[in-house]
Amino acid sequence: MSKRDEKKYKGIIFDFNGTLLFDSEKHLEAWREYSRQLRGKAFTDEEMRDYMFGRTNEDIIAYAIGRKPEPELVKKLGLEKEAVYRDMCRNDRENFKLAPHAEELLDYLCENRIPHTIATMSGIENVEFYIEEFKLERWFDIDKIVYADGKIPGKPAPDIYQIAAKNLNLAPEDCIVVEDAVSGINAAYNAGIGKIIAIASMEPVELYKKMPCVGQVITDFSQLDRNQFVKESTAVL
Repeated sequence: MSKRDEKKYKGIIFDFNGTLLFDSEKHLEAWREYSRQLRGKAFTDEEMRDYMFGRTNEDIIAYAIGRKPEPELVKKLGLEKEAVYRDMCRNDRENFKLAPHAEELLDYLCENRIPHTIATMSGIENVEFYIEEFKLERWFDIDKIVYADGKIPGKPAPDIYQIAAKNLNLAPEDCIVVEDAVSGINAAYNAGIGKIIAIASMEPVELYKKMPCVGQVITDFSQLDRNQFVKESTAVL
């Protein structure tokens, strides 16, 4: 076992969409429709992987139209798309739930006072929707959640994970990040995160195994080793 494998981490940061919530198909469907409106054809699977997941609405729209969009266009299309997405979630109650074994892991983190938060490129409308629907205040300090506020660059820029680690009063190298998006994994790597765990919620496991910066690939949260955490951390929660 390498020294890297023996290291214990003080905190964990979760991406949300496609990670704590397996909703990538709904985002994909909504953006496919909007890409048809914007450029006359739907995003391919490869485009969705490379230019949508983990990105801001501005980034996605810019890619679709081939230029930097006006703020008014970003706001209009973004709000319309996200409203469609939230309706999809409400109409699919059977599948609109946190990822398998996520609640058990979150309970464990709280019981053992292991600092944790969310870093998502979702906007405030969706974040408030998730907080209400999943009662996230049971597990998270809502004020420490990092989301797309129009100022944070989209992934793979490192900013969102650097801010999340700072919110936990931890150095990035003392944190684990769980991500599903390639751009998000690269953001965590660029931020100097200590260990990156990829969760294969939609993409094949093999995709992540080819990424040298990924320390582990899981398909649900029962596979996340709880022994890699420093328990009863004195860090501020």
